Amino acid sequence: MNSGTEHLLGGLGTGLCGGLLSGLFGIGGGIVMVPLLGLTLRLDQHRAQGATLAAMLLPTGLPAVLQYRRRGIAADLPLVGVLILAFLFGITGGSLVANVIPSEGLRWGYAAFLVFLALRTFLREEPPVVNREAEPMNLGGRWTWGLPIGLLAGLVSGLTGLGGAVVVIPLLASKFRMTQHEAQLTSLMMLLPPIGLPGVYVYAKAQGGLPWGTIGAVAAGFAVGGFLGARMATRVRGAKLKQVYAGFVLLMALLVVLRRH
Repeated sequence: MNSGTEHLLGGLGTGLCGGLLSGLFGIGGGIVMVPLLGLTLRLDQHRAQGATLAAMLLPTGLPAVLQYRRRGIAADLPLVGVLILAFLFGITGGSLVANVIPSEGLRWGYAAFLVFLALRTFLREEPPVVNREAEPMNLGGRWTWGLPIGLLAGLVSGLTGLGGAVVVIPLLASKFRMTQHEAQLTSLMMLLPPIGLPGVYVYAKAQGGLPWGTIGAVAAGFAVGGFLGARMATRVRGAKLKQVYAGFVLLMALLVVLRRH
């Protein structure tokens, strides 16, 4: 198999896996795409993170968003706007910091963050089922909580290439009394505009360019996977989603550690 075909198939497969995870759990897909780009296509940590951010510039999560909406799940658009505004500042700073950290140190830090994320997810108590007609979302703190949540999400995204949803979803659930599915939809909607562009620019400049052909294949696979994942997510209870998600994150941390470069 020649290099071009390998990168095409590897990119499509990576994007498909990332999209499935994104639609299923509401995350940006970086948790699986960063390790797979390193393992299958031998990209170093910096280039894998930059390529993942670039693949998510297109509105590849739109099929997943539409699937959530068809199921009657709603999101607050003003809150999405606040999150986007803060995210743009955070991802610039996070990307600048990531590109001065040696690749090996960045890889181990990434794996440690995934372990922390998995443990926190597994130990978090599942919120009770909410009747939206009787108990609306607590949206009085759009700016008070939306700005720091978006800023922190941007910092994490720039540092790890994860897209920031790993921060957004649990904080939205706790601060705005959102259900798991509502928080996932909000996160996906936040990622529809190309909010990762400042981070991609920083990575591309620092790494002397990014593998744009592979990135295109990843984006195509991601769109298909996101739609399929969203169809699955709307049929699974939140508690089960949490358990599967935590286990998958631990698996990705193991794959990052086992990578030899």
